[in-house]
Amino acid sequence: MRAVLTWRDKAEHCINDIAFKPDGTQLILAAGSRLLVYDTSDGTLLQPLKGHKDTVYCVAYAKDGLWSPEQKSVSKHKSSSKIICCSWTNDGQYLALGMFNGIISIRNKNGEEKVKIERPGGSLSPIWSICWNPSREERNDILAVADWGQKVSFYQLSGKQDGVRLGTVGEQNSWVWTCQAKPDSNYVVVGCQDGTISFYQLIFSTVHGLYKDRYAYRDSMTDVIVQHLITEQKVRIKCKELVKKIAIYRNRLAIQLPEKILIYELYSEDLSDMHYRVKEKIIKKFECNLLVVCANHIILCQEKRLQCLSFSGVKEREWQMESLIRYIKVIGGPPGREGLLVGLKNGQILKIFVDNLFAIVLLKQATAVRCLDMSASRKKLAVVDENDTCLVYDIDTKELLFQEPNANSVAWNTQCEDMLCFSGGGYLNIKASTFPVHRQKLQGFVVGYNGSKIFCLHVFSISAVEVPQSAPMYQYLDRKLFKEAYQIACLGVTDTDWRELAMEALEGLDFETAKKAFIRVQDLRYLELISSIEERKKRGETNNDLFLADVFSYQGKFHEAAKLYKRSGHENLALEMYTDLCMFEYAKDFLGSGDPKETKMLITKQADWARNIKEPKAAVEMYISAGEHVKAIEICGDHGWVDMLIDIARKLDKAEREPLLLCATYLKKLDSPGYAAETYLKMGDLKSLVQLHVETQRWDEAFALGEKHPEFKDDIYMPYAQWLAENDRFEEAQKAFHKAGRQREAVQVLEQLTNNAVAESRFNDAAYYYWMLSMQCLDIAQADPAQKDTMLGKFYHFQRLAELYHGYHAIHRHTEDPFSVHRPETLFNISRFLLHSLPKDTPSGISKVLPDSAASGDQGLHRR
Repeated sequence: MRAVLTWRDKAEHCINDIAFKPDGTQLILAAGSRLLVYDTSDGTLLQPLKGHKDTVYCVAYAKDGLWSPEQKSVSKHKSSSKIICCSWTNDGQYLALGMFNGIISIRNKNGEEKVKIERPGGSLSPIWSICWNPSREERNDILAVADWGQKVSFYQLSGKQDGVRLGTVGEQNSWVWTCQAKPDSNYVVVGCQDGTISFYQLIFSTVHGLYKDRYAYRDSMTDVIVQHLITEQKVRIKCKELVKKIAIYRNRLAIQLPEKILIYELYSEDLSDMHYRVKEKIIKKFECNLLVVCANHIILCQEKRLQCLSFSGVKEREWQMESLIRYIKVIGGPPGREGLLVGLKNGQILKIFVDNLFAIVLLKQATAVRCLDMSASRKKLAVVDENDTCLVYDIDTKELLFQEPNANSVAWNTQCEDMLCFSGGGYLNIKASTFPVHRQKLQGFVVGYNGSKIFCLHVFSISAVEVPQSAPMYQYLDRKLFKEAYQIACLGVTDTDWRELAMEALEGLDFETAKKAFIRVQDLRYLELISSIEERKKRGETNNDLFLADVFSYQGKFHEAAKLYKRSGHENLALEMYTDLCMFEYAKDFLGSGDPKETKMLITKQADWARNIKEPKAAVEMYISAGEHVKAIEICGDHGWVDMLIDIARKLDKAEREPLLLCATYLKKLDSPGYAAETYLKMGDLKSLVQLHVETQRWDEAFALGEKHPEFKDDIYMPYAQWLAENDRFEEAQKAFHKAGRQREAVQVLEQLTNNAVAESRFNDAAYYYWMLSMQCLDIAQADPAQKDTMLGKFYHFQRLAELYHGYHAIHRHTEDPFSVHRPETLFNISRFLLHSLPKDTPSGISKVLPDSAASGDQGLHRR
């Protein structure tokens, strides 16, 4: 904390009290019997107020009026002692009274005493001034008390004493009679007994430390807050004393207090751990300009001198410099052997190791050093001088690589060797290698640069700014430095930038970088291409034009790809590419000199394309011209084009069986059996022709074909018989079975016909079927000697049944019909035949009763 006198004035009388206008623009002084009104900006006396006849001891500026809106008059309360001073809390709920007897009374707005504080001095130390903390941001109300015993104390609202001495605002030649803080600002006005008015500005310097993503800073003068810049976690360390210096390094945190230095360490090695504990205490007062902490040491900077202390407070080493030390930074190293980067006012830059007494001069420049940083590989040094110029040197050669104006701080990227950023003039500047600077607006000072995050200090707070690395990446791409561009992209770019990098690297034939970039965007299509090219390279292919042509074809740059294919002597690949793309006009340019295979392939592809775009007739013509008859036939068949099918079939050679067979199949399916038959005849496929006639039930044609080719007899008559049977033409079916040589099926049909006739009382039909069965058995006996005896037995049996059913038919009709066509004598004789011929087991459907009754009836008729 530092106090700067802004203005001063002298009044004729003692300054008894001071009050600010609520907005802070005016200052009211009670000096003798007059009130003086000042302009706070420059100390101009605006006007004196002379309305009082006696000394004015107290003055206040109303913020919101005198009267309470709930009360019609001002309440009055008695006090045990003379009230010297008073102060309201910010929320207006409590009033603190300072009394002549040394007691402080805190009352609510109704006048009831809530807290009573008795000072150690008692009545010998009257309370001369009190004031509540004016800050509305503080959680707790703090009361400041000044008594006649020359003591200043601080109390919480509960009456608990608090407060730590921080420092001196200003020395006066006379007693300080009153003081006030300007609302919402860092200004304090002091009034003295001799009439002096002093207006001070309090400057609170930033006390902080930074190491990578951990930032420690002072808060409320006595606290230290450690902030993790990535996770935004914060931890507060309460020191209860004025924090003078802060240093942080890895897992160490050093805090300098007025009479000691505290060294903290993290509980664990976890990168996100935010729990600190006290490791060591150095109980000793130190005066220093800068403080640095290492793993096992404390470094104190005292003007031109550096001191190295152990954590126990023992001085181990000391370095004396030629000039004032302007900047110091720990640049890492093994514990106990860390390196320090030191910049001097005379422009000298040194490297010091804490375990080495001798400093190493890195280089010396003509201007004073303001800020320093070393690149990640320790090969480059960035310096900001007193002329606001950023200079970058090669440490090995001491050569000035480049310089940039308008810089107040600089930082190298900890993850990329060739990237740095510097701030100044309200801008953030990012520079990659020797490329031009990329600039964007940003207020504050750059204090760190890690990956894509830049840490900037603005006023009293530090923030992590996410900066896309697109601009420097494209700078590398413009120069075809793909590996360097990839390193930049890893710091943080968009998916679009990754894809652009991948494409550029692929066109530049840097397949390794392209592969990594495509993995980032998960583009499997291009990854397959790269994998294919890598396999071909392993097999010994070295034609880069061919590789690049493949890349162009994947990117849609077909004409460029075709040119490269032609240049590399692979015109066939250009032909295939254009053909696959259905760009047939371009494909024709790459046809070989009358190569029929290529011509056929092109026409076929063109036909496929026409087929896909719903141009079937054009596709058919192209397929025919390309000799792809099967595909042409499929299209014609699918669309029902019978005329085109038979035309194709007639033009085909009879040796081309596959397309002819397909033609016939489609013609049969499209109900054109005549054309199908013509096609089968052309092929000479008689079996398929027979099947066609049978399936289409063209029996006459089938029988004619069977007469010429008896080997197909079974293939014709068997389906014919089945068809007859299915259409209830059983007798014809039986004959067809017999003709086809299927005796078993013929017998089965006759047996079924016979059974049906008996069941339906059609006895004459049953007799006929039994006769046919007997003749069938006779044929079998003649054809198969092995079954002769059996079949002859069945022949006689079926002949007998045929006679019985034939005779029974007349008797059954006589009993059922009202009229009979037979004479009685005939019926009598038939009945006699049946009665004498029927076996014990009467055949199915025949009744003995009917012949008997018929015979009896006829006999009686003759008697009459």
